[in-house]
Amino acid sequence: MTDLFDPFEAGGLRLQNRIALSPLTRTRADMAGKVGALQAEYYAQRASAGLLITEATAVTPGGRGGAYCPGLWDDDQIAGWKLVTDAVHAKGGLIFSQLWHAGRLSHSTLSNGAGAPVAPSAMKQPGQMFVETGFADYEEARALDIGELPGLVDSYRQAAVRAKAAGFDGVELHAAHSYLIDAFLRDMTNHRTDAYGGSIENRARLLIEVLTALVDVWGPERTAIRLAPIGHAYNAWDSKPEPLFTYVVEQLNALNIGWLDLVEGDTGISRDCEPSFDLQKIRRMFKGVTIANNLYDRDLALKARADNTADMVAFGRAFIGNPDLVERLRVDAPLIDAPRQSYYGGGARGYTDFPTLAEAG
Repeated sequence: MTDLFDPFEAGGLRLQNRIALSPLTRTRADMAGKVGALQAEYYAQRASAGLLITEATAVTPGGRGGAYCPGLWDDDQIAGWKLVTDAVHAKGGLIFSQLWHAGRLSHSTLSNGAGAPVAPSAMKQPGQMFVETGFADYEEARALDIGELPGLVDSYRQAAVRAKAAGFDGVELHAAHSYLIDAFLRDMTNHRTDAYGGSIENRARLLIEVLTALVDVWGPERTAIRLAPIGHAYNAWDSKPEPLFTYVVEQLNALNIGWLDLVEGDTGISRDCEPSFDLQKIRRMFKGVTIANNLYDRDLALKARADNTADMVAFGRAFIGNPDLVERLRVDAPLIDAPRQSYYGGGARGYTDFPTLAEAG
């Protein structure tokens, strides 16, 4: 047995084990982006993980990637999240807020009147997304004007301040899966010719500015980032991911960022890596805690720690049906496979009603 289940210390925090709850979109907030007692129960049930990372939490109304996603763009949202953090802390857990802007993968009906979704460059995502009235086609996203970017950075800063007021233990910047920050990074989605486009240094500029703002609020040891260097989410990628993400990790180290949530492959789909890019290069480069993420099971997690290819291992879907996943993994008990229809929307059913081993008898 490796130390997967043993406590360890990082970033001034003492974690119960090296297992993390991966961010999981569950779309059970209200349309004002507020959470409450239901989410408090859900996260508290899973507080035996070493670290919980919340579902993607929007920094602006137009940063939501769908209906019923939570936010931290308004002071009125703090109280609901305070219920969550208090419940998790009462169970001895730790929880980070994942801060998010969906960019072009949002919709004007979610923007509280701010208009069309935004992106580094004008484009229209094929397909549909979920809005309050049902499914709707993605809209043409407009390119952000360079003069708007300081305000965008400040929206992350203010969300980080609210996360602190809500009692979180840290924040994670969502910079993966072709959402706004990732879209600025990748040459397929960023065609700008100003200081935020073209070279790798320019395309990474917004990410660094946002991270700097988060560090100003939280300090580097309580700041995390999620990256998916070889992911092809929403059919977007970069033509040269290795030099791009090598540069990004160098900048993370320069800022002394404490945590890297590293998605290996395409999230929820495949762990396959491009042969030309060994993600262990990033693991070896990064000076903080690396959380390995994507389709891990018990054997893979144990091997990752035995081989020291990750400091922590995140589990996603397995936590949906197994609130006591840590204990089930510890004793190698069978896992409940939550039905897919329980993933998104609704209330307590399929959210907080899955039994623990003790409850199941």
